[in-house]
Amino acid sequence: MDKKILMAHGNGGELMGTLISDLIVDIFGKESVQLDDSAIVDPGKGSLVFTTDTYTITPIFFEGGDIGKLAVNGTINDIAVMGAEPKFLSCGFVLEEGFEISSLKKILQSMKRAIDYAGVKIVTGDTKVVENGSADKIFINTSGIGVMRDYSFRNKINPGDAVIVNGTIGDHGISIMAERNKLSFSKGLSSDSAPLNNMLLSVGEKFGKSVRFVRDATRGGVASVLNEIADNKTFSIKILEEKIPVRDEVNGVCEILGLDPLYAANEGKAVLITDPEKAEDIVKVMRTFPEGRDAVVIGEVDLDFPGRVYIETYVKGKRILPLLQEDQLPRIC
Repeated sequence: MDKKILMAHGNGGELMGTLISDLIVDIFGKESVQLDDSAIVDPGKGSLVFTTDTYTITPIFFEGGDIGKLAVNGTINDIAVMGAEPKFLSCGFVLEEGFEISSLKKILQSMKRAIDYAGVKIVTGDTKVVENGSADKIFINTSGIGVMRDYSFRNKINPGDAVIVNGTIGDHGISIMAERNKLSFSKGLSSDSAPLNNMLLSVGEKFGKSVRFVRDATRGGVASVLNEIADNKTFSIKILEEKIPVRDEVNGVCEILGLDPLYAANEGKAVLITDPEKAEDIVKVMRTFPEGRDAVVIGEVDLDFPGRVYIETYVKGKRILPLLQEDQLPRIC
């Protein structure tokens, strides 16, 4: 096989067939990928959840993952936070002419590990090749189908409800920013890219409607997700500065550069709004999973500033956390 992507790899001919059969299908598995325009799948009983997203990131390989792992986990999480069980993914590649085949193989193998860990399948896809200079090495689109369970994570939020995150925040955004800019003072940073489906499935099965709402805190971070939840509502959301889990490495970079980890992207963190009486039990269940080992209650829903999100500081002061007009960091997913 050629060592680099050629324009002929995207023309529907022999080279494209070889790329699909000898690399993509070989890694994902013949029993998984159906070589047709669409895949016939049996979802079982229940309503379906469908999502799609496109991933472009620089660098494509980074500490804690790569663009392939990011694409798989991101789509899985978009399904899981609805209260659904992810089942099937599609995968579309846009490859730049000259892209190293060895890099594509590494990304495919990473995606295979991710789907195996999460227990989902990539069943269909598409590959396009564009001229050199028309793309940034590789773009990936992943779409996903999930099956709703007997519960939903879209229930009425009430004053007094607890706010939970499943671990340290800002890891992905700050890690990518530091790696992209080769910051010499940033050590120990790593993306948190991870699938949350198994953890959230367990929480949903055990607690059902005690879980009011779930969202993954990707671009814009935890603060942006909470603002979207509170927007135009009669309630406000308070988070406690002393409870917010932030790695020392992330906090150090943020302090030096004047960034706020609450607005930094995550790729393996979810925000849960839950019944306050069940919150600590939910946290205990989440901590039994690697993705939730640092889960903690960080705040509550109240009525102090309707439609707003605010933080109670260490000294009991109150500061509004607005929805930012622009990202504080360049696009990182």
